Amino acid sequence: MSNTAKQRTTTRRHARDSAENRRVPSLRFHKASGRAYVVLNGKAIYCGPHGTDEADARYHQVIAEWLAAGKQLPEDPNQITVKELVARFWAHAERYYRTLTDGRNKELEQFRLAFSPLLALYADTRAVEFGPRALKAVRRRMVDGGWCRPYVNKQINRIRHVFKWAVADELIPGSVLHALQAVPGLRKGRSDAPEPEAVKPVSMEHVEAVKPFVSRQVWAMVQLQLYTAARAGEICRMRPCDVDREGKVWVYQPREHKTAHHGHERKIFIGPRGQEVLAPFLLRDPHAYCFSPSEAETERRKHLHEQRTTPLSCGNTPGSNVKDDPQRAAGDRYTTGSYRRAIQRACDQAFPPLAPLAQRDDETKVKWHKRLTKAERAELDAWRKPHRWHPHQLRHNAATVLRKEFGIEAARIILGHRSAAITEVYAEKDEQQAVEAIAKVG
Repeated sequence: MSNTAKQRTTTRRHARDSAENRRVPSLRFHKASGRAYVVLNGKAIYCGPHGTDEADARYHQVIAEWLAAGKQLPEDPNQITVKELVARFWAHAERYYRTLTDGRNKELEQFRLAFSPLLALYADTRAVEFGPRALKAVRRRMVDGGWCRPYVNKQINRIRHVFKWAVADELIPGSVLHALQAVPGLRKGRSDAPEPEAVKPVSMEHVEAVKPFVSRQVWAMVQLQLYTAARAGEICRMRPCDVDREGKVWVYQPREHKTAHHGHERKIFIGPRGQEVLAPFLLRDPHAYCFSPSEAETERRKHLHEQRTTPLSCGNTPGSNVKDDPQRAAGDRYTTGSYRRAIQRACDQAFPPLAPLAQRDDETKVKWHKRLTKAERAELDAWRKPHRWHPHQLRHNAATVLRKEFGIEAARIILGHRSAAITEVYAEKDEQQAVEAIAKVG
């Protein structure tokens, strides 16, 4: 079958599935009893004497409730199990949580992780019997799994949210949710859960060190984050058509951003230094992404060809050693993951470990990792930890500079926060001012 024929078949199947999803069961006539009924999820629901206004009203009421519940009939609250509750919520969540980041629905991924310990312990437990002690047991399992305290609290809140949704859909009584709300969150220093390491700004020496080992696209992204305090994902998704270049300060409005589902508007301001960095990447199709891995790969191969010393009549000819169907191909834009990995690879090149931990010239990566013992791999990880940094730290760098130079309110607006309390997390406090003040008054 040709690709065109396959596409037509797929289109017809999608159209048929869509039509079936929109179809609503009609009202039927039960001859033996003279009553009207409708079949939902394989179950007959009687609506009253056929042909009466009472039957029509009851039919429309049943259909409305059925559609609102995701085409599911209400079950006996005393019989529904936790795994059935999770399955129903998942059907709702797939429709409700629509924001994709780099092709992934991160909120659904977090719910999936939260459900893992819940279902491992209480899958077959009746939902009405899931109380505070059960929630604490799930939390204990999360802590034993090495999850840090704030993350455990967030995941427990996600589980509570499932029960809140179930109460709203009348799947379980409200008393179940009320009992679960009595479980307090873990407090710092009062639980066995580990505390996360605070994200700190990266030293500019470490930033400058990676410049020789990244493409010009990645280096431009690094500079733009420092100059604009934008998130890594916002820089990855930048397109020329999203940048307003009318005024002295350019304004970039991402088509997608973290708080778009709250109805918030996101504006990223680009000053003269940022404009100088960005300008060369705007000379392309207005709807194409500014920073392209495929473009970076083409430039890398061109540079390697220019550095070639072997005559063209010998060895591989340009393009002959490229796979026709590679497992991974360079895309049209960076993702937050590929951007982070490019930075990490550059960090490893800028700060190579000493022998015998370093990769030898005659070793492939696979052979290198096999050569290292478990203790040496742990030592290598310990070496890399202080010498690696990630793009999110650049936002902390920019926030700290903004707070120091222009105050917390200016930093809040530029970072796109609704509350200054969030900006406090990103912007390091300038303690030197406090030292100078106490030196005068103390």
